[in-house]
Formats: sequence, C-alpha cells, structure tokens
Amino acid sequence: MSQEAYEKHETLLKLDNICFSYNGVPILKNVSAEIKNIVRPGLSQGQVVGLLGPSGVGKTTLFRILSGLMQPESGQVLLSDGSQIQRGSVGVVAQHYPLFAHRTVIGNLIVGGLQAGLSKAEAIKKSKELLKRFDMEDCGGKYPAQLSGGQRQRIAIGQQFMCSEHFILMDEPFSGLDLVAVSKVSDFISEVALTDELKTFILVTHDVAAAIEVCDTIWLLGRDRDADGKAIPGASIKATYDLIERDLAWHKEITSTSAFLALLKEIRDIFPRL
Repeated sequence: MSQEAYEKHETLLKLDNICFSYNGVPILKNVSAEIKNIVRPGLSQGQVVGLLGPSGVGKTTLFRILSGLMQPESGQVLLSDGSQIQRGSVGVVAQHYPLFAHRTVIGNLIVGGLQAGLSKAEAIKKSKELLKRFDMEDCGGKYPAQLSGGQRQRIAIGQQFMCSEHFILMDEPFSGLDLVAVSKVSDFISEVALTDELKTFILVTHDVAAAIEVCDTIWLLGRDRDADGKAIPGASIKATYDLIERDLAWHKEITSTSAFLALLKEIRDIFPRL
C-alpha cells in the first residue's frame, strides 16, 4: 500500500482539559484532544475518530459531554468557530437506533428536521435528499420494523444528519453485529465521510479491530496506575494513533495486513493496563 497524499488544516473540534467527578471521585481528568480537517487532493474527505477504552473507564461520561447532554466540571469542548458545544451541535446515534416505530422512514427523518428548526417543506426536501444519498429511496414508506438492522442504522444516522450537518457521535456502532455486518457498517461510515469535507464521525466502541478498519485516528482513554498497579481514578487520553501516518487509513482489505495485525496486538496488549 502506498501512503495517500493529505494535509491537516484547521481544528474542527477541540477537547480542552475536560474534567468530571461523581460523588467526589474523578471520572475524567484533563482530557484533551483535537480533530483537524483532513484534506485530500480531489476528494471531500471527512474525519472518522475512534474512542476506545476498557469498560468503566469513563467513555460513557465523555460521550455525554461530547454530545452536549452533560457539562464538564471544568474544561470545554470547542467547535471550529470557538463556540462551546451544546445539545444539538452533534448528532447522536445510540446503540440500538431508537427510531419512532409508529412513523415511516421518511417520517422519522422529517421529525429530525423539524426538531432542528427546519420548516416542513425544508425537512421533506432534505429527507428525500438523504434517502437518495443513502440509496434507500424505496424504503421511505416503510416502518422501522420492516427494515434490517443495517437499514435502521442508516436511517438513525440520516436522522441525525437532519439535526447536525457535520458531527455524528455513535455509541457502540458494531455491537452485536457479525463480521459481515461490521464490514458493511464500516463501509457505510467511510462512504458518508466522503460526502463532505467537514463530516466528522466519533465512534465510541469496544471493537478495536473494527475501529482500526474504519478510523483515521484513534483515541485511547485510560487511567494511570500506582506502584501496586492499581488504577488511579480519573481517565485521560493516554495515546493517540494516527492511522494515516501508519498507512492504515482509506484502504480496503487491510485487516489481513501485517501493519493492521501489529497495531491490533499493540492496542489489545495495552488495554489491561488502562
């Protein structure tokens, strides 16, 4: 594989020393990271960032702060214009894609648009455009129960695009999926990321292999350890993996390459110490 030409431009999203405690116990401590606009010649290349870490480390808390559903005790999450992130700034796709069961597919999308402040005419127009983009024009009149899991996930992502044009936060997007389904979800995320220069996915996941396959950057959330190896409360980002620099981003069929397997082993070996 040959490394793709690219540049990193302005900061799109910045986590600036995020701290949060619960009942006096630190959960997050000085969490800092940046997502920069990745520019590739001749392409509208979006960004895909994976947030990984063991269970109980604080991923859910950081997820809620990134989504604007929870405020940090100190620090801030900033957008490119310098404003702080708020509820509605980021589209949130929950783990089980909770669509409105009593509404059709296009009805679900329209509701998302109306909640984002679009007029009904604008919401209908944008909904139809999204169905066309997601290759689901024939599903507009169906109900969620009539869709496959992969189709429901596409609509859940589309619903969030009705609310947030650029940022999508996904909670465990690969949970419960077989290898074929994981590959399809990864392909879909990659395809959508290519639709706009500023499209940015943040995937909170336990699936290390799937994250390496689809992401261009991985953040590893973990805690320090004392002399006895006991975790010290308060997680931060302990490592950032630039998969572009490692020539692992934007390539098909990378899962059997030596570079992929080496990084997979490296991250899995670190997990027990986080």
